[in-house]
Amino acid sequence: MDGKRKTKVAKRRRSFFYRLSQQIILFVLPFFTYGLIHFLRVTMRIEEVNLQVPEQFIKGGEEETVILAFWHSRLLMMPLLCRKRRVTMLISRHRDGELIRRAVMLFPVDAARGSTTRGGLHALRQLVRALQRGSHVAVTPDGPRGPRNRVQDGVIILASVTGTPIVPVTFSASRRKTFNSWDRFVIPYPFSRGVFIWGEPTWVGPKAGGSGMEEKRRLLEMRLNQITEEADHYFDR
Repeated sequence: MDGKRKTKVAKRRRSFFYRLSQQIILFVLPFFTYGLIHFLRVTMRIEEVNLQVPEQFIKGGEEETVILAFWHSRLLMMPLLCRKRRVTMLISRHRDGELIRRAVMLFPVDAARGSTTRGGLHALRQLVRALQRGSHVAVTPDGPRGPRNRVQDGVIILASVTGTPIVPVTFSASRRKTFNSWDRFVIPYPFSRGVFIWGEPTWVGPKAGGSGMEEKRRLLEMRLNQITEEADHYFDR
């Protein structure tokens, strides 16, 4: 009995320290990420290409709402674009999603929790309400777990339901670290050169059928891959 009790006590202690470590990570890491993004912003030379794309949605001094779409691998620097606008970002309910939520809220960016695999309908409703309130929406259409660089149906459905255009955007840097993760996550090096590239908007009609929505899904996927490829080679010239 003494041996069993000691084992149970040891398990409870390990469980306590594990939960404590997770809470510390949840508290510290978002501030670290926030500081890292601003450190990169200050030390890098960053430019935007195809600014006429977002500017076409500014009429009479007001900006029409759009759905910003970018690959999961380019997520890190996107709060720099979002902080200039009122944005609600779709963030998964996975554990990593909570870290992202706490980090982006420091910019501040609102968060809608869910994904194509977990809480999809609830997330869709949140995003519809956000657009109705005049907030832009930001999504990673290949998130949260891939397949990498493949647009899922959720963003197409949202665009169809609301009549809101999808504007693809990407980021890359002259010197960067690409991790061996499922999404090939990219972090730029300090003192490098960075670029945001906007792509042509994609409109999805409210009456688009299955084949029409699939056509728009492939079009958005192609445009995102094109501008991401362009961004990765932008500084090769």
